[in-house]
Amino acid sequence: MSASLSTLLAPFERRQTRIGLVAGGLGAYWPQFPQLLPQLKESTAYVVERFQQMDASVTDVGFVSDAPEAALAAERLRQADCDLIVMFITTYLTSSMVLPIAQRAGVPVLVIDLQPTTTMDHAVFGTGEWLAYCGQCSIPEIGNVFRRAGIPFRSVSGWLRQDSAWERIGQWVRAAGVRARLRHARHGLMGHLYPGMLDVSTDLTLLPTTFGSHVEVLEFDDLRQRVENVTDDEVRARMDLAREIFELDASVVDEDFAWGATVSVALDRLVEDFDLDTLAYYHRGLDGEQHERLGAGMILGASLLTARGIPATGEYELRTTVAQLVAQSVGAGGSFTEIQALNFEDDVVEMGHDGPAHLAVSARQPLLRGLGVYHGKRGWGVSVEFDVKAGPVTLLGLGQDRDGSLVFIASEGTVVPGPLLEIGNTTSRVDFGRDPGEWVDDWSQTGVGHHWALGVGHRAADYKAAASLLGVEFRLV
Repeated sequence: MSASLSTLLAPFERRQTRIGLVAGGLGAYWPQFPQLLPQLKESTAYVVERFQQMDASVTDVGFVSDAPEAALAAERLRQADCDLIVMFITTYLTSSMVLPIAQRAGVPVLVIDLQPTTTMDHAVFGTGEWLAYCGQCSIPEIGNVFRRAGIPFRSVSGWLRQDSAWERIGQWVRAAGVRARLRHARHGLMGHLYPGMLDVSTDLTLLPTTFGSHVEVLEFDDLRQRVENVTDDEVRARMDLAREIFELDASVVDEDFAWGATVSVALDRLVEDFDLDTLAYYHRGLDGEQHERLGAGMILGASLLTARGIPATGEYELRTTVAQLVAQSVGAGGSFTEIQALNFEDDVVEMGHDGPAHLAVSARQPLLRGLGVYHGKRGWGVSVEFDVKAGPVTLLGLGQDRDGSLVFIASEGTVVPGPLLEIGNTTSRVDFGRDPGEWVDDWSQTGVGHHWALGVGHRAADYKAAASLLGVEFRLV
């Protein structure tokens, strides 16, 4: 990949995930068993090291031995503006040492207890040695008190170097990354609702009240003004970069290609000027006028933005851009998707979408195809086409229920090879291990709407953890 291409597709980075870390044990033990605290602090040092190796900024407030020390730690963690607080229970401690941290910091808490090894040496252990293994004793107590206090309880129990335990911990850290991304996200919304798509309509107040996100309402004229300022040299440079990324089909018309490149440059400026993390757009237009041409020229630039981790999606699909941002945050890609057809001979659901696509999920070099008409939309131009790479995938949709609440909805499947349409869409054949018609029925019962994000890998556990930290319901099909 050339240096210029690497720069264009450089991942978009926001504020790093912030993890608060505090360890603790019951101070009454220290004078009774002088060797216990040094052993527990050695385990704590290992835990701190493991967290520092993760893709997060770690605020370690040290070791607490009683409730007053825990209260001081809670204040330090509150000031650190963490996305997740991890409480390492090294031995038994009272719930009064944990509750202030959860209450005062106002941040989701994960409780972990990791005993030193897989099992005790019963032949030689005494009380002091055993106490290093009894962190689990506190876990039901903490769970009970959290429930009575109305605080969601999450825990990971295991042993210090257990890979599966650290994978579960890492899952919560990834979920904290999703929470951080949505808390600070700025969602661009440009144009208007695709007429008649009632499922796409979203209460704009829900994103700031549910996640803390900001919705920036934009006009197509904001893009038009930036298009007018794009130079010929910038257009040629963007076309050259596009040729590196895409295979150009013979159907691509030079004029349409140049127009897509022009809009792409302007989209980059729009995103930069408004500091956007996502962009959802739609404009119907009329008789080839400029706004119609702007809406039709979005696909190339929107796909390049999406590849950088800035989902840019058509049909005014604000909630789906949020789902794509979640998928992007856990490294799954996240491409705009809907059902295309069912194949009852191969038992697969064929799905994809026209328009912007996430290049990270492509099985091959993506294709730019020229289209004389966009089905169901006005305008014409170039569209992105590719097959989704074979292997495990997860769908994530963001539903909105009757009471207005948002919900994460997911389903895991496997993309399998086979014949696909060549009509300028991203396409895939997803095997859910069951009759495709029955899967559609169950998927539709969730209230997911007709668009969602498709990402690589089986990620339902990550999305469930993220929903927990965000305080929204999770549904799995």
